[in-house]
Amino acid sequence: MKIYADRFPTAVRQLLTDLLVVAWVYVAIRAALWLHDLVQKLAVPGQKLEGAGSGLADNLADAGGKVRRVPLVGDELTAPFQRAADAARGLADAGRDQQHLVDQLALALTVAVLIFPLGLVLFGWLPLRLRWMRRAGSAAKLAAGPAGRDLLALRALATQPLGRLTRIAPDVAEAWRRGDDATVDALAALELRQLGLRSRGR
Repeated sequence: MKIYADRFPTAVRQLLTDLLVVAWVYVAIRAALWLHDLVQKLAVPGQKLEGAGSGLADNLADAGGKVRRVPLVGDELTAPFQRAADAARGLADAGRDQQHLVDQLALALTVAVLIFPLGLVLFGWLPLRLRWMRRAGSAAKLAAGPAGRDLLALRALATQPLGRLTRIAPDVAEAWRRGDDATVDALAALELRQLGLRSRGR
């Protein structure tokens, strides 16, 4: 399988396109990561709320435990501390929920940002690139033998513009049917040139 063409202009174009695709993917990934980090900053208030709520709940629970030791009225005095500690735990839970929501939002936005650029690469550029590599590899193998050159010449007759074909010979199809070596070679070279490959000659 060939990766790049033999002819200089085609090979340079392919190389530049590949480099642009790599740069495109890199920029897309960096932009997605930047957006992810930016959205994650929205979780900071939730982290602070969770920390403050948890700390307050622990302190109130500890204070309630100490008040419980007061003779006769300890249990009655503990109830307000317990309710306040439960409310503080509710604040901590709200902070955790907010962080979870921000995490989901950051992930969803990151995926959304990556879908379009990576989709263009995976479903646009990559199939075309692989198709050329397969075609070029097969054409290079065919060009090595007489039978293969006949097939390349036949493909050229079927696909090349009429103007190019008539420049090879006025009645190029008849010359190909006769098996004229010069015509077959010229047609095969024309097909190879379209793929950016060089004719190896006989």
